[in-house]
Amino acid sequence: MNTPATVIASASTFNPGTVTLVGAGPGDPELLTLKAARAIAAATVLLVDDLVSDGVLAHASPTARIVHVGKRGGCKSTPQAFIEKLMIMAAREGEVVVRLKGGDPFIFGRGGEEVEHLREAGIAVQVVNGITAGLAGLSSLGAPLTHRDRAHGVVFITGHAKPGDAGTDWQQLAATARDARLTLVIYMGVSSATQIQTELLTGLPADTPLAIVQHASLPQQRHAVSTLGELTATLAREGLGSPSVIVVGDVVQGVAALADPASTGLRAA
Repeated sequence: MNTPATVIASASTFNPGTVTLVGAGPGDPELLTLKAARAIAAATVLLVDDLVSDGVLAHASPTARIVHVGKRGGCKSTPQAFIEKLMIMAAREGEVVVRLKGGDPFIFGRGGEEVEHLREAGIAVQVVNGITAGLAGLSSLGAPLTHRDRAHGVVFITGHAKPGDAGTDWQQLAATARDARLTLVIYMGVSSATQIQTELLTGLPADTPLAIVQHASLPQQRHAVSTLGELTATLAREGLGSPSVIVVGDVVQGVAALADPASTGLRAA
C-alpha cells in the first residue's frame, strides 16, 4: 500500500476522506489560528477533546457531527485506540474529519501516535498547530519562557508518565536546568507534585521562582506565584488543580510587575 504523505501545517484545503489534527489552543477562542478556524468550519465530523472550549466549537458548521472523546488527566478517558478507530472509520466514509485537541497536537497531545496510525491505515492527514498552554499560561502573566539574562532555553515535560514507563529522571533534569539555565514547563504535574518537588530540589535551590497556572487563557484562569520549595504547600493552600501548568525558573521573576514581590499568594490573571 502506498502511504500518503503527512502534510504539516501547509495544506490549504480540507477534503472528504481526510483527517486534520487541529490544535485548539489553551482555551481562549481568540487564540485560534486562522487556519484552525477554517479547518473547524470545514469539518463534517469533529472528534473533540474534553478541554476544548465552547467558544472554539462555535466555529463548527451547524450540520457537523460533534463527538466528544474526553481526554483529561486524572479522569476517565476515551481509550486512545477507540479514538483512532473512529477517525479511520469516519474518513473511510468520506467525511471531512477534524480531530480537535487542546493546545498543540504535537505537544503532549498524542498527535504523533494518531498520525502514525492514520498513515498506516492509508488515510491522508495534516496537522494545524495551536498555542500550547505552557506558553499561553506564563505569557498571560506578562513573563516570557526564555530571556537572555535568565533562561537560555525551555523544556516542555510531562509529569504524567505512560503506564509501565519509569517516567522522567527529575534529579537529572534539575541538574541540567541549573547548569544550562533552562525554564521547566511541567504539564500534568499536579498529581505527582510531591515527587517532582522533592527530586527537583536535589539540583535546584528551594527559592527558585515558580508559577502555577490553572485554566490558562480562560475566564476562570487562576494562578499562584511561589517558589520550588513551596510548590506542594501552594497547591494545597490555593486549591489549584488540573488542568494546570507548573513553570519553574528565573523567568517567573517577570511576573513581579503583576504581584507584590513579597507575596507568594494567589493573584488574578
